[in-house]
Order: sequence, then structure tokens, then C-alpha cells
Amino acid sequence: MNWQELLKNLENGSVRAANQDENGNWHANIEVKKGILDVFKNGTNTEFPGGFVDKDNLAVRGFSAEEGVRMVPGGTSVRPGAYVASGTVIMPPAYVNIGAYIDSGTMVDSHALVGSCAQIGKNVHLSAAVQIGGVLEPVGASPVVIEDDAFIGAGCVIVEGVVVKKGAVLAPGVRLSATIPVYDCVNERVLEKGEPIPENAIVIPGSRPASNQWGREQGLSMSCALIVKYRDEQSDASLELEEALR
Repeated sequence: MNWQELLKNLENGSVRAANQDENGNWHANIEVKKGILDVFKNGTNTEFPGGFVDKDNLAVRGFSAEEGVRMVPGGTSVRPGAYVASGTVIMPPAYVNIGAYIDSGTMVDSHALVGSCAQIGKNVHLSAAVQIGGVLEPVGASPVVIEDDAFIGAGCVIVEGVVVKKGAVLAPGVRLSATIPVYDCVNERVLEKGEPIPENAIVIPGSRPASNQWGREQGLSMSCALIVKYRDEQSDASLELEEALR
């Protein structure tokens, strides 16, 4: 598959930068990521209207009304090679990078970033200023995955291949990376490094004492995340998405 075909197949969703196996685990599609890098290698820097300079084969995408994507005017860009399903809403300004996958019914709110190769499921809400990290290098690194029906609160930052499972809720300001520990206060355990945020978990920002004695003596603390409950009827009602907006 040449890079032109790859861009088309990424945009129509027939290939993805990450795939889920029969056990529900996500894995980077290395061949696809190598192909995306070939797109950059085969492009030449060129000037676009407005004073922008980018690769000539990566002019920003547009959408037709028939595609069922609502991209509101005001500074949003969707790069070629990104899949955006019918029923998606993108509020300005937002940015969707190459290789990203956004499934139907998802809301990408203002100042949100969907980074390269990030995988976003159905009926996800990415609130204002959410940052979903991208990953093109190293080529074997897995992208961030947000599964169906997750709700990501304002200002959350999710990077380094973190997986958020179906129905999980992140309160505003939660930061997740490969090195930030997640404490499950319901089941009284610490998630293993690289373990996904569980289905229907409700996560809030937290802190823990500094890891060394000097830091503790200074009263310093470090960032963590806390699972404080799992979704129930009351929390579901407060998070119900409005079909009228889609």
C-alpha cells in the first residue's frame, strides 16, 4: 500500500493505527505508523493561504454535509489521514492530527487536541481543553485509546499510550501518563503500570507524598489519580449525552 492509498484508507476507517485483539487489548499497527511516516517523507514544504507552511500532501481536510460531520467554523483543523465518523461534532478551535480515529456520536469540544494515531470510540465526550497525546515515534509505541461512552472532563491530559476503557469518567483536570499512579479506592489497590483505566470508573485528580524523605520533610506531594467510585444510575443520568447536539 502506497502512502496515497494509506491516507484514503485511514480517512474511510478501513485501516487504523491501533487495533483491539480478541481479549480487548490494544496494539499499535506498526505498518500503518510506518506508512504515515512515509507521508511526511514524500511531502515537500509549501506555502498555504494565510501564511501557513506544511507538507504539500497534508493540506487540511474539509467535509461535506453528506458526510454527517459537523465542524463548526472558527479555527479547527483536521489533518488528512484522520477518520471522523458521521455524527461527530468538532467545536472551534480544535485539532485532529493524522492517523487519529474518531467514532460516531463523539463531541470534540473547544481547544481540544486529538493527537496523531489516537483512537476515540463512539459517544465519547472530550470536554474543553482536553489534550489527547499523539504518537508517531517510536514507531512501536501504542497510542492513547479512549473507548466507547467515556466522558473526559475539561482540561484532562492523557498521554503515553494510556487506555481508558468503556464508560469511564475523568473529572476535570485529571492527568494520566505511563508514570502517574492510579489508586482504586473502591477495590483498595494500585493499578499496575500500563493497566487500563477500568470500565465505568470515575476518576478524580489526587496527590500523594513525595517519594523521598527530603521531599516529605518539605511537605511536597506528587500527582496521582484516584478512582473514587464506579458509575451507577445517578452518575449515568448526570452524564447523559444530548442527541440534539449530534
